[in-house]
Amino acid sequence: MKNTIWHQVLEDKNELQEGRVMTVTAGHKDLCLTRFEGKYTALQSKCPHQGGPLGEGSIENGQLRCPWHGWDFCPHGGKSDDFGDGLETFPIKIEENKIFVGLKEEPPHENTISDIMVETMVNWGINRVFGMVGHSNLGVADAIRRQEEKGSLKFIGIRHEGAAAFAASAYGKLTGKPAACFAIAGPGSTNMFTGLWDAKVDRSPILALTGQVATQVVGTGNFQEVDLVRAFQTVAEFNQRVEQQSRHAELMTLAIKHAILKRDVSHLTFPDQIQVQPAKDTKAQTSDGRISLLSIAPPKEQIESAINQIKKSKRPVIIVGHGARFNMDPIISLAEKLNCPVMTTFKGKGQISDHHRLGCGVLGRSGTPIASYFMNETDLLIVIGASFSKHTGITPKKPIIQIDIDPLAIAKFHKIDCPVYGEISRTVGILTEQSKELSQNKVDQTEEIANRWEIWRKEKQKRLNEDRGKGVSSIAVFDELTKQAPENAVMCVDVGNNAYSFGRYFESKQHNFLMSGYLGSIGFALPAAIGAWAAVGDTRPIIAVAGDGGICQYLAEFSTLVKYEMPVKLIVLNNSELGKITKEQRAGGWDKWATDLVNPDFASYAKGCGGFGLSITNRQDLQLGMKQLIDHKGPGLLEIKTDTKLI
Repeated sequence: MKNTIWHQVLEDKNELQEGRVMTVTAGHKDLCLTRFEGKYTALQSKCPHQGGPLGEGSIENGQLRCPWHGWDFCPHGGKSDDFGDGLETFPIKIEENKIFVGLKEEPPHENTISDIMVETMVNWGINRVFGMVGHSNLGVADAIRRQEEKGSLKFIGIRHEGAAAFAASAYGKLTGKPAACFAIAGPGSTNMFTGLWDAKVDRSPILALTGQVATQVVGTGNFQEVDLVRAFQTVAEFNQRVEQQSRHAELMTLAIKHAILKRDVSHLTFPDQIQVQPAKDTKAQTSDGRISLLSIAPPKEQIESAINQIKKSKRPVIIVGHGARFNMDPIISLAEKLNCPVMTTFKGKGQISDHHRLGCGVLGRSGTPIASYFMNETDLLIVIGASFSKHTGITPKKPIIQIDIDPLAIAKFHKIDCPVYGEISRTVGILTEQSKELSQNKVDQTEEIANRWEIWRKEKQKRLNEDRGKGVSSIAVFDELTKQAPENAVMCVDVGNNAYSFGRYFESKQHNFLMSGYLGSIGFALPAAIGAWAAVGDTRPIIAVAGDGGICQYLAEFSTLVKYEMPVKLIVLNNSELGKITKEQRAGGWDKWATDLVNPDFASYAKGCGGFGLSITNRQDLQLGMKQLIDHKGPGLLEIKTDTKLI
């Protein structure tokens, strides 16, 4: 046969027994290989009825029977006496007991709509995709595969689509750039909802790509059919179905622009038949000339009002939130001109080192008494990139300057004295230019900050001595982690008492912190660590901290760490209880109920996945155990039995 390519499909012809069939693969084609009456035959694998896999069928009464609906075909020639629609057969040759099947040379790949849209996505800088491949997204998956083979993106296959969305959300929080999460139709897509809401409320740009059943069966109750455009209406700022007549590269461009500029969720869903439609002459787009600079200066009257407020104050304080995380150099420079304290929200933890002479740690329920002291003593709050959440508790009783790039975030909950709308770095830079005037008559609070830290560290030492004999205290865990965590590690935080203790007791240096802020979703830490690794690779250490309740939400993702050799270090505080919920029940006057947990042996589980696992039950082993974890080269888990009361 001219232009025939021979593909080996069996190493040994005797792998297929007499009277049996099997599925073999030649090139990109699945075939049904039969052995009947000593003869081998290769036939098309898809039954012409509904595409049943004939290679999974059987030979009965001399006929090849489809496993789905029982249609019969001749196992040699593929002829169907009953229905008159036989099977295509393919030439076979046997050499040295190996079986080869001949196929026509495949034509060159023709770009599909999926290829053009994924290439556009890559051109815009989205080069990390977290997800799961399945039957209703295979066309898009193949386009992603092609880009990965070119070295243009990295695909990370996860065990649950919820983890994919959380990982992409964490990636956006750490980098400010969107990543994509990817799922099949129906339940795969709905599994991503929680992670997408986490991204939405924490203003993390994210792109959700979903498969969809063929358009012609939408609305008929087809298998795994969910109207995904309607389903995503509440969570997605940009939400479109890809249609045959869509301007496909432009559609992807608009989705990405919305994610970046709105810092929100964009969603595109791909009906099955659209994914493989030829793109013809359509070209992928780039970001060139499609997005403007965002360095907006504040209105003159607002900046003048802020300057006058700062001039009048003697003890100003700067509070920075998560929204200022990419603007800390100019903010710290301004603080150093004013010699004023800098504190952060919990979401902003680590944006200034606790070892900086002006750093005061976290303000609020997860915070330090240092931060609360200086908020109470100040005569002016300069709030930058923060949302005034109840968790932080920024008092409205002090004069407030609020600086933010989002006008809706300014004075969102109550009136403030001086709203300043502008890009943070540019606005703070303008204030710093006036630093000589602004710094006059200011109290140098540097020594006072050092004194408050000394008081707090003495208090922490007292708490370290508490031991009820019922497990290690969280104070001890985070005291030891402060000593041993690499100074530039990315720290991924779950929710619950472990998070409160983390915020209060861990002293940051050059760390970044990732958490589920406004949504407060349990289970965030481990998927977030996957997102962090996708962002920084092996250039920075990654440490995730979770309680036993949180880690069990996505425990299977530890195998993802092993699969991709992610050197993530996971610390699990195991107190066999949803301790935060128990605390809330008691605070509300309710009985403790349904918060006890039965846990696996977490350390053994980690070992079973192929990683490092260690469990400790007392403080004496904490130092060595944590050192072993951090020194381990690959993924590892340290399980610490903790006292639910000592937080």
